[in-house]
Amino acid sequence: MTVSTIDRPTAFPVAEPGTAPAQTPGASSAPVVAVLIPCYNEEAAIASVVRDFRAALPDATIYVYDNNSSDRTVEVARGAGAVVRHEPLQGKGNVMRRMFSDIEADVYVLVDGDDTYHAPSAPLMVQRLWEDQLDMVNGARVTDIVKAYRPGHRFGNKLLTGMVAGIFGDRIQDMLSGYRVFSRRFIKSFPALASGFETETELTVHALELRMPIAEIKTPYKDRPPGSHSKLNTIRDGVRILRTILNLVKEERPLPFFGAFGALLAAVAVILAWPVVSTFLHTGLVPRLPTAVLSMGLMLLAFLSLTCGLILDTVTHGRREAKRMHYLSIPAPGAHPHRPASRS
Repeated sequence: MTVSTIDRPTAFPVAEPGTAPAQTPGASSAPVVAVLIPCYNEEAAIASVVRDFRAALPDATIYVYDNNSSDRTVEVARGAGAVVRHEPLQGKGNVMRRMFSDIEADVYVLVDGDDTYHAPSAPLMVQRLWEDQLDMVNGARVTDIVKAYRPGHRFGNKLLTGMVAGIFGDRIQDMLSGYRVFSRRFIKSFPALASGFETETELTVHALELRMPIAEIKTPYKDRPPGSHSKLNTIRDGVRILRTILNLVKEERPLPFFGAFGALLAAVAVILAWPVVSTFLHTGLVPRLPTAVLSMGLMLLAFLSLTCGLILDTVTHGRREAKRMHYLSIPAPGAHPHRPASRS
């Protein structure tokens, strides 16, 4: 497929609300696609988002999940032809947890409701996921518009993405993109524990930790339409994402996490103990008893931290196996399990 293919909409079956997709489609079956749009006060942008994705994926169902909007987002989205639902718990992570729980489809297109992402890229992303049997296709943002992708956001994204790449694997270049396509087995195996914007970090780490087949496609990115305002706070949300990364390292990489703390404590203990030991070897006396006690206590804490890391590493290995088994229990995208021949 050439890049120009993204400008030609691809037809897919409608995902009727409340219905489950076929588990064993025939070889010629196309996926049931659902477009999921979390929304908070996007009256100025949501109609354009719904129209653009309706044109790009004409047979997909467009779901708009309103998150306590105080403007006319609900009325505008419903007027544009979207299926509108509500999530009272504030925060993008809470909305995504509700969407992933409620909607049944084969392929899920997740996009923000701010009209900054390129809808004509959706058919290419869906086709790439379905034909290559992937679990996630990430839309990496490409733009020269400074107002659309502010330097602070760009730097923070590179910094946080680099941290995750160094710890969990370098397979994603735009970890904080709000434009992704998922398989059913990704969505139904994703725990969705975050409550806010840090949910994108969870999505990325979930894919990397289970070593899912994923891809990334560059997509155009533009600035918001007039009247639409960003809800992202560079400092506040950056700190929340950083805290999420640290928590995920603690939960998914406990041995390196607690081992590093243990090594730090052991190093401090050795530094404090060295003068005491040196004096004892020369004089046979321990004149700085408090320092000796402190260094001994720090060394005990170092070994305790290492022990915690070893125990939690075993627990994490079991959790990872359980998540992997649940993930494997869901058919792969584009897979068509063999149907035994019927007996006459």
